[in-house]
Amino acid sequence: MTTIADSAPRMTGQGDRFFLNGAIAMAVVIVAGFSVQLAMGRSTFASPPLVHAHAIVFMGWMTIYVAQNVFAATGRTALHRRLGWLAAGWIVAMIVLGCLVTVAMVRRGQVPFFFRPLQFLIFDPVTVFAFAGLSAAAILMRRRTDWHRRLHFCAMALLLGPGFGRLLPMPLLLPWAWEATLAASVIFPLVGAIWDWRRSGKVHPAWGWGLGVMAGCLLVTEAVTYSPIGVGLYRAVADGSPGATMAPLDFPAPLGPTPVSAPPPASH
Repeated sequence: MTTIADSAPRMTGQGDRFFLNGAIAMAVVIVAGFSVQLAMGRSTFASPPLVHAHAIVFMGWMTIYVAQNVFAATGRTALHRRLGWLAAGWIVAMIVLGCLVTVAMVRRGQVPFFFRPLQFLIFDPVTVFAFAGLSAAAILMRRRTDWHRRLHFCAMALLLGPGFGRLLPMPLLLPWAWEATLAASVIFPLVGAIWDWRRSGKVHPAWGWGLGVMAGCLLVTEAVTYSPIGVGLYRAVADGSPGATMAPLDFPAPLGPTPVSAPPPASH
């Protein structure tokens, strides 16, 4: 019995426990959100192959992230490093599929009715690229564990929007539904900063960078959405598709796209 106990993986420190618990909590948000939708009949497995590929890749990242924290917390460094290189390549697939699915939904006129179509076209890719940027920074700083784990934590928090969007009463949050999901996601890095402060009396600067990138997502999305550039981009993407019949800055009707008889305004 002593031999078995001595050879079993062990948690290596309080910090490892925090990041592992945080990874599990974020996974719960995502799984709970999609499970609720499925249970209520709002999601279906009859979706197009592109949507399935997107779901597999993004859920795969969630699994990788939790596994990486398990390996770190139990001292299995070799496995953590090997999976890390796979994760680096995985991010590329996430960028490609994230953008493709967003464009496909816009062109089909299937943007959720609590999002402005143009805002949806902007905030999805902006969020994915911000996630990729923070993840790339975390990988580059992999030898500095304090930065590495906090940047990855903030990157993962950026992906929580779809989970919170399926748990929050989105129709009641109009016209700030997307902003509400981002605000909910910010809770995780804020908890991390508070944990740092309570443990050591100071906040690690990585939290500031992570929160700054999240704030940047908000500013870039809002700036492009309510600009002539955004409207022009929407027209170019939706041209010749059902999405072109939707007013870019108006919320769609809950039961489907609302055709517009006049060109959409250049600003809002």
